[in-house]
Parts: sequence; structure tokens; C-alpha cells
Amino acid sequence: MTRPVIRCGPLRAACVAGVLLCTGPGGAQAPRRGTAAVASARPPAGWAAFTQLFDTAADRDSIVGAAVVLVRDGQVVAHHEHGFADRDRRERITPATIFHYGSITKTLTAIGIMQLRDRGRLTLDDRVDGYIPELRRVHDPYGSMDSVTIRMLLSHSAGFQNPTWPYKQGKPWEPFEPTTWEQLVAMMPYQELLFKPGSRYSYSNPGFIYLGRIMEQLSGDPWESYVQKNIFNPLGLTHSYFGITPYYLVADRSHNYTLVRDSAGREVVRDNGTEFDPGITIPNGGWNAPLGDLATYVAFLTGAAHGDPALARVYDTVLPAASLRDMWQPRYPTALDGTDTPSDSVGMSFFIAHRAGGRYIGHTGSQAGFLAFLYLNPANRTGVVAAFNTASDLPTGGGPTAQPSAFQRIRDAALDLLN
Repeated sequence: MTRPVIRCGPLRAACVAGVLLCTGPGGAQAPRRGTAAVASARPPAGWAAFTQLFDTAADRDSIVGAAVVLVRDGQVVAHHEHGFADRDRRERITPATIFHYGSITKTLTAIGIMQLRDRGRLTLDDRVDGYIPELRRVHDPYGSMDSVTIRMLLSHSAGFQNPTWPYKQGKPWEPFEPTTWEQLVAMMPYQELLFKPGSRYSYSNPGFIYLGRIMEQLSGDPWESYVQKNIFNPLGLTHSYFGITPYYLVADRSHNYTLVRDSAGREVVRDNGTEFDPGITIPNGGWNAPLGDLATYVAFLTGAAHGDPALARVYDTVLPAASLRDMWQPRYPTALDGTDTPSDSVGMSFFIAHRAGGRYIGHTGSQAGFLAFLYLNPANRTGVVAAFNTASDLPTGGGPTAQPSAFQRIRDAALDLLN
């Protein structure tokens, strides 16, 4: 698809990886509002080895297509694409390819809640059932549902069950996700809290649907419109959207794939097409975009304003750095099931990972056949985002000889790039 050149007044502009690069006299880069500049420097040390691992691991796990972008101080310093967005048509992954980011969407919902807090519309200790009285139908063996607060939803500590939808049996006629609020309400009398609210961590998708509902009540906007007005528009995330792909972006949308076992027991990669209906769950997993928009989001999260007071005001309007730091404070350890490092924890929506002496803030995402991760190192304003268009429905296996997945290997190697 041919893309129009975006004019920056007297500056020259070009779209690279969905990220605006503006160059002025002598090639000096001028960061623009809502965009992450593309650095002219060479990729960092270790990038070649990382991309080789990236390709090898993806191929080993039959991942059809994947991409990664590395951001430093608001600038894209390296990006890499591998494989196909459409396997049958042999259309390769490009910098413009649109992926789905699953639960990374939760960070948008959390920022929306923090915006409403900073604007005096709510407090984090507000009772959730004051906004959503239907939640009183959930059985709370530890007391009253009145004890569940907004802060607990943000930190996955309200006591809600995991896995999220225990009613599904994997049959092809079942909806991908609950499609209406009424379906969630109908299931509430059959649910109970699994632990005392505020006592520990357990990941909860419905909790972020409830947060989205609160945002809608207080703002008067549908959740998608609120995020568009209060996050996407001011940051300039012009290719980000929810739901069905807009017509003008259809050519860039990646298919998603699932590794399954067929009736003969063979491993095959099933093409799920481009679109799926996340239903009522969009506030916890609905974000679609090219990696360039995620790079711009990382620039905002790391406060990379480059001394530009206008850009700093935009970032501060979306959410002040102090509020972001509040979200990144550890609240509860997450290594309850042995899958995380013992020192890893959850803040408010964002997770805190510790590796090789570094502290990283981020989130992962998984929905349909898409996988993704976003991590940043606030200490040096670096960040990395990767997206994959293939997931596996095969048993993972276990034991001491089990190999980590491509996703795990690539994520761990990407964290090393943030030092």
C-alpha cells in the first residue's frame, strides 16, 4: 500500500515503521508531538545476535510472522521484521503491519482510570459496587463485596477467579469472548471470590472490564471513544484502533494463526484470518496497531520529551510522570505459580520484572493467535515491543528438559537489550 508523505511544515517527513521521522537542516532530528523519531545511529551492540535468535526461535515454534522495535530516549534505534503477515499470499511482515496486542490494552484502561483520579472524578479506594451494583451478586465468602476497591482491580488483587471463563469447553460454536455486558452479569451469581480482597495477586480479565465500565459511567463516552480522545489523539497514535479494521488499513492487517494437532495427530498451523470479535472484553484486550504506534507509546511512558516544552505538556496532560511512577510501584508478588522470578511483582496494571540487576516495567498480551510484549527501563528511557501472529494450542509439556517457548526466549533476550 502506498503511503502519503506527512508534511512537517518546512521539515521533511517520512513514515518509517509507522513512526514519524522529521529531519531539519543538516539532518538534525526534530521530535514531533505524538511521534517517536527514528534515530540515525547504528543498532545497539548485540542487535545482530538478538535478531538471529529472534528468527531462529520463531521458526522453531512455527511462528508465521513477527516483528520487534527497540526505542531509546523516544527514538526508534532498531526494528526487525520476520516471516509473513499472510502466509498463503506470501505477504511479508513490514514496518506497517498491524498486530493485535491483547492484554497490553489493560495499560490503556489503567491510564484512563488514573486520569479520572487525577481530575478528581474518583479515588482508587472507591468501592467498585458503588459503580457496578451488579457485582453484589458475586458470592464473597470473606465478607461483603463492598470491600472490593478500584485499586484492587488495577492490581489484580480483588479475588476474582483465574482462568477467566471457566464455562467454555472449547467447542467451535462457542463465542470467542462474552459479547455483551448482560452475559457477564448473568454469570455473576455463579462466581465466588477465591481469596480475601486485597490479600494477594491473581490475574483477572473481568476486573478490567469493570474498570472500563467505570470509565464509561464517569465520562459519558464508550470506552473506545474515551481512549481515542484522551490517549490516542493527544499522543498521535493515528493507526491504533479497536474492533474491525478500518477499510484504509485492511491491507496492513496481519492474519493470526494457531498451531494445532489435526485428526491424524500432525502439527499444523491453522489460519484464523484477520478479524475476530473480542466482544465485551475490549478494555482488557482490544488494541490493534503497527509497532510504530507502540514505539510512540513507549516514548510517552518513558517521558522522552527531548526538552520540548510543548511535547512535555502533552505527556503531562495524558498522565503526569508522578502518576505513572505510582502505577509502577510493586503491590503484590506474582510468582505464586512458579512461572515468574520470585522478585517479580504487579503494580497497577503494569508488571515489574527483575533480571540481571535490571528493573523493567511492562506487560504481555495474548489473544486469538496474537502474542506480544512491551517492556521499558525507566532508568535509561529504553523500551522494546515485540508482536507475533501465531500462538499454540498444543500442550506445553514440562519437566527439567522442557525448552522455553520462542516467546519466552525472545522476551528474555529483549530485556538484555534494555541495559
